[in-house]
Amino acid sequence: MQAKKRYLTLLSAGCCLLLLFYLGGLQVRRSRRADPPRHGTEAHPPEPPHHPQHHWPRVPPGALRPREDEDPAAAEPPPASPRQRRSAASDLYRGRRCRMESCFEAERCLQRGGFKVYVYPQQKGDKVSESYRQVLAAIEGSRYYTSDPGQACLFVLSLDTLDRDQLSPQYVHSLRAKVQALPLWEGGRNHLIFNLYSGTWPDYTEELGFDPGQAMLAKASLSSEGFRPGFDVSIPLFSREHPRTGGERGALRFDTVPPLRKYLLVFKGKRYLTGIGSDTRNALYHVHNGEDVVLLTTCKHGKDWQRHKDARCDRDNAEYEKYDYREMLHNATFCLVPRGRRLGSFRFLEALQAACVPVMLSNGWELPFSEVIDWNQAAVIGDERLLLQIPSTIRSIHQDKILALRQQTQFLWEAYFSSVEKIVLTTLEIIQDRITKHISRNSLIWNKHPGGLFVLPQFSSYLGDFPYYYANLGLKPPSKFTAVIHAVTPLVSQSQPILKLLVAVAKSQYCSQIIVLWNCDKPLPAKHRWPATAVPVIVIEGESKVMSSRFLPYDNIVTDAVLSLDEDTVLSTTEVDFAFTVWQSFPERIVGYPARSHFWDSTKERWGYTSKWTNDYSMVLTGAAIYHKYYHYLYTNYLPASLKNMVDQLANCEDLLMNFLVSAVTKLPPIKVTQKKQYKETMMGQTSRASRWADPDHFAQRQTCMNTFASWFGYMPLLHSQMRLDPVLFKDQVSILRKKYRDIERL
Repeated sequence: MQAKKRYLTLLSAGCCLLLLFYLGGLQVRRSRRADPPRHGTEAHPPEPPHHPQHHWPRVPPGALRPREDEDPAAAEPPPASPRQRRSAASDLYRGRRCRMESCFEAERCLQRGGFKVYVYPQQKGDKVSESYRQVLAAIEGSRYYTSDPGQACLFVLSLDTLDRDQLSPQYVHSLRAKVQALPLWEGGRNHLIFNLYSGTWPDYTEELGFDPGQAMLAKASLSSEGFRPGFDVSIPLFSREHPRTGGERGALRFDTVPPLRKYLLVFKGKRYLTGIGSDTRNALYHVHNGEDVVLLTTCKHGKDWQRHKDARCDRDNAEYEKYDYREMLHNATFCLVPRGRRLGSFRFLEALQAACVPVMLSNGWELPFSEVIDWNQAAVIGDERLLLQIPSTIRSIHQDKILALRQQTQFLWEAYFSSVEKIVLTTLEIIQDRITKHISRNSLIWNKHPGGLFVLPQFSSYLGDFPYYYANLGLKPPSKFTAVIHAVTPLVSQSQPILKLLVAVAKSQYCSQIIVLWNCDKPLPAKHRWPATAVPVIVIEGESKVMSSRFLPYDNIVTDAVLSLDEDTVLSTTEVDFAFTVWQSFPERIVGYPARSHFWDSTKERWGYTSKWTNDYSMVLTGAAIYHKYYHYLYTNYLPASLKNMVDQLANCEDLLMNFLVSAVTKLPPIKVTQKKQYKETMMGQTSRASRWADPDHFAQRQTCMNTFASWFGYMPLLHSQMRLDPVLFKDQVSILRKKYRDIERL
């Protein structure tokens, strides 16, 4: 009987256990079906400890619809099905292992005549945002653009891929099918996709909503995990108001020393009560002291923020309204750049422009153009988990280091970030460097003035061939120059100014050779018509005989220094020698005699041009000036054909365009030597019909040129100066025998 009872007890206990296991297993299976894994969990192992992943509780649909300056969301889409989630996850990581060697055919670039970029023609009915129009315009206006897909080795979609947030009004639907239907798509091979926003609320993942395949991504807010090194390009998040070209200069000026400002560290932005991005911004109040560390947040964003506000919201909102963001930005030494809903933030570019050293607080963010820019020279890279240590860390930075950091922010801002055009061109130049590794730019070029966009490696792979790196390499400027005389009138008399000029220049101790560029319609004069000189005289007949041809990078120019001369210029040997010795101290600038200036005409709201003799100037004309021969290469290969065609059609303004170019590169004015009044008197006295000074429309044309050039550059690059360099003891009441440049005294 006892055995029977024990048997029944064991049997009932076993049944209960089986029932419990069954019910528990069913519940687990149901929860797994209801909450499928987020994308990437199957493809990747758990994150390492130094990149913690926060799993936030799910918010019921419709309970919260946040809006942020980095999040243009307007409405919540229906929840994705498990199949759609799995498909999106596989789309994101299908090309995860892509590198230039495996997913890009560099041979196309070599076989098709160099690095050329093709933009697909826009189809009728395609919706394109203004920001993406600017991206495409920057490509189409660059020297890399081609309208022939057969010549291209890189392809860019005309379909707007910038905003892939399903809640955004800029979101383009059915993009997957449209991309796959492109005739040259080939799985994305040799394609470049631009993107600013990806994913959507509440996860804000890096999903694009279509399979990019083997295409490269130029993407903002790229995580280090999703970034494919040497293949993708991390770009900054820029606003709709970001200028297409030019852009404002940085806020740092020479008189803003010492480097410390009113505030040590500032931030002003939205605070997220739930979801991604909450942790870091919610903790900022621990560091805020209301004195030199001012970190302000507000809960007042979104339609239903009051439903989720906490005990700190009212106090934070009141404190937030007391401060002006722009005033804080321009009066702070360091600017906090914490992550928002996404890793990137508009505050990154705002801090750079304001000369406020960015303090990065966005773990896992692949910083913009990290492949070429050394951000340790311009920013402080913090850790979100060590927020409380940020103030003590930046207080320990020496003032000399702070000043160096701020100066680097200005260089980077103006070189790569001040306009959409510079962001796009920097992206293209990085890709080109990957293709032509044998002449790619090194870290010094990218991180030192004037930057990678103005140092074209096709000119030379040796830094010593550029005028910007003599000091870095311990080199002295060259000791010889090549004179290039632009001739447009026939040689009919032995008393013409060009022959006197030849003799005077040839006597210079620094002259290596003289090149006469014959752009005259008449045949070349016989050799015996030219005077005998101690240096070689090479006469080159211009093929096209246009004004821009005087700045072609002729192989005959064997010296780094070029003395550019008009045929009717009047210079003595002493003046030539003195100008060249001055140039040796300023090899990156234009150094010469005839100076001109620009001004803003407020009545006509346009730039004006003047030749009045004043203490102020912004241009030195290339009719009598010395500069580095690299500017011939830059003029020919960097400037667009539209500007050079304008110069050639007018037969005017080529000297202005060269001044615009050099000032844009150097961010410095030219150098004027010796006030040479005889030059003006001689030029104005010319009676030759070919002389531009005799043309009544000469100045009107130059006014038009100035405004056209400023429009293309996006700003006015010319800078005014009052510095004029004269010889020592020039016009002093001392013996003429004591003067090195004694002939200048007689002018």
